[in-house]
Amino acid sequence: MEIAVVGTGYVGLVTGTCFAETGNNVTCVDIDANKVTRMQNGEIPIYEPHLDVLFERNIRDNRLHFTTDLKSAIDKAQIIFLALPTPPGEDGSADLKYVLGVAHELGKIITEYKVIVDKSTVPVGTADKVKDAVATNAKVPFDIVSNPEFLREGFAVDDFMKPDRVVVGTNSARARKLMEDLYKPFTRQGNPIIFMDERSAELTKYAANAFLAAKISFMNEIANFCEKVGADVDAVRMGMGSDTRIGKRFLFPGIGYGGSCFPKDVQALYHSGIEEHYEFKILKSVMKVNERQKTVLLGPILDYFDQSLTNKTIAIWGLAFKPDTDDIREAPALYMIEHLLEAGANVVAYDPEAMENVKKLDKYKIEYTTDQYTALEQADALLICTEWSAFRNPDFQKISDKLRNKVIFDGRNLFDLDKMRELGFYYKSIGRSTVQP
Repeated sequence: MEIAVVGTGYVGLVTGTCFAETGNNVTCVDIDANKVTRMQNGEIPIYEPHLDVLFERNIRDNRLHFTTDLKSAIDKAQIIFLALPTPPGEDGSADLKYVLGVAHELGKIITEYKVIVDKSTVPVGTADKVKDAVATNAKVPFDIVSNPEFLREGFAVDDFMKPDRVVVGTNSARARKLMEDLYKPFTRQGNPIIFMDERSAELTKYAANAFLAAKISFMNEIANFCEKVGADVDAVRMGMGSDTRIGKRFLFPGIGYGGSCFPKDVQALYHSGIEEHYEFKILKSVMKVNERQKTVLLGPILDYFDQSLTNKTIAIWGLAFKPDTDDIREAPALYMIEHLLEAGANVVAYDPEAMENVKKLDKYKIEYTTDQYTALEQADALLICTEWSAFRNPDFQKISDKLRNKVIFDGRNLFDLDKMRELGFYYKSIGRSTVQP
């Protein structure tokens, strides 16, 4: 098939590359001419495991193309994917200006039947708005389809190539057939393509992410309560997760969720409820819990240093909101950095992939190092914010030698309590007893 993908952010680039991998001819469109030139030259603009291999192969095999010219991409495309940003407004609502702006342009451009697909995460009713925007100028038939993505950063290629399910919202038999043909290579193992109406498809994405965010926040509440009553959250987690009605995933406590999806989608669904005179009380609590959880270790850090961080140096391992990505959007590490700096601390940070993105913010006056151990030199404590694999089994002797104090605050519960006790560390994690040397 001939495919156009408008927008080459995280979702758009993964979508376009994976469709090209199954033999489609894909043209990705972006307004950033410099970015397009870099991609044409084989430079991938994001970090995502395994994406580079597919990206390079499909450029080489002439199935993946990049342009700033919307019309040239649209003219030959049978299916047009809108993978555009829907950033949160000040009130938390999803801003549809990019999606609707392109929709207006498409109406002027299309000269024959097209399937226009909302791939971006959008509020219920967006398909109707996109349809109206295209229809303002269109003189030929078209269909609007809702096809939300369910990609996990760090696993996006696997998630796209081997999806748990594909959700397609359409009431058009013609569009349904095209979407079914397009996705057949990805569902050969029997995972379903679930067809429904557009509004249900739009809500499915929000409902899924909001539920997972609620699950994470509930577990963080349980972890905080464990500390109050002397329980161990790891034991509680395993006891809960063995119940097949609950499942083992998303039960790991920590310093909150971040990223491009959960915070934005929970806010947007909550705001959609307010617009319909319905308050999602659970989601309101989820947002409050997560906001608090991001800095839950600040109090223990201050307590350890007798409420004064002046002239103290805190080493941070991990800046990305999760491992295997360079995404720092709503990353808990950034919230901790801000509070540590306000309290007078010096901060030295290391992350395998995300440091350049933090530097680009030009907001935090911190130091960066080229490896995880250099960050510890003359630091008064180590704070772990992201569970990168390289941090899971470190050289504890190096940590001990380089830190001024054998003190670790672990926001991701990476280490065994007995081992930390045996090694003589002060070790504070989430929902477990504090190890005292």
